[in-house]
Amino acid sequence: MLVGVDLGGTKIQAVALDGTEVVAKKRLATPAAGGEELPAAIASAIRELGVDIDRVGIGAPGVIDVASGTIVRAPNLNVASTLPLTTAVAAALGISSADVVLDNDVNAGALAEQRLGAASGSRDALCVFVGTGVGGGLVLDGTIRRGPRGLTGEIGHVVVRDGGRRCGCGGLGHLEAYAGRRCLEDEARRLHEGGRQTALVRIAGDGRMKSSVFEKALDEGDEVALALLGEAVEALGAALASAVALVDIELIVLGGGLAGRLGAPFAARVDDALRARLFVPSLQVPVVPAALGDLGGAVGAALLAA
Repeated sequence: MLVGVDLGGTKIQAVALDGTEVVAKKRLATPAAGGEELPAAIASAIRELGVDIDRVGIGAPGVIDVASGTIVRAPNLNVASTLPLTTAVAAALGISSADVVLDNDVNAGALAEQRLGAASGSRDALCVFVGTGVGGGLVLDGTIRRGPRGLTGEIGHVVVRDGGRRCGCGGLGHLEAYAGRRCLEDEARRLHEGGRQTALVRIAGDGRMKSSVFEKALDEGDEVALALLGEAVEALGAALASAVALVDIELIVLGGGLAGRLGAPFAARVDDALRARLFVPSLQVPVVPAALGDLGGAVGAALLAA
């Protein structure tokens, strides 16, 4: 039995995989404190699956040292220093650390979409996941490309507006600052404190401004939500056009909590924004919604464990 865990900024999604079939699933909230609380929370989600464990795969955001099973940098998880995650999770579960593997969460999601989802049959694709942050998984010649330092696919930290809005990592003008849910929430609350009324704050209250909050605010025609997501679309179009010019990819899969919640209409808007910026306007580079939904990252992590 393979277990996969998608570790996100707001949720921990665990699944048990028998072949390609999900036979159990469990979802828990990510500890707000992050850091050292993460291994115990991951182990708890795995135990609640109620299955015998053969191997565990974990997908986590940020820069990952795959060989050592360590999170090197992950601002959206409040990880201030390197975190040896596989060793800590294995100890919490009472299994060998050799049976726990770690990779970037979007690499895991991209693997799942390549094998079982929207990128199936495509040899060169970019999977972009828009959730708490923004990450990318790059498939070249049918293989996930990680890079010598594990940085490949960090499209969320491509600069789309020099000197622009501050990203969660501290940089300025990054794609994530304009399209990541956490940065969108920060901007919505800043505007609200400055006197702009918005349904985003009214619906969310003091809680996290989840993807469902953005969906409800859009349904109400909220001007702040419309403006922020309009900026997100344009920023994604700019970043994706640059990626196509650099790598010549043939397909872009758009997933993650926020993009998944907003669905096909959001993907279509990003597709239009990309096409308006392509170096070769006649290129066919469709932007399509991810096919595997909320479980894609966890399924991909289980496939990594295989």
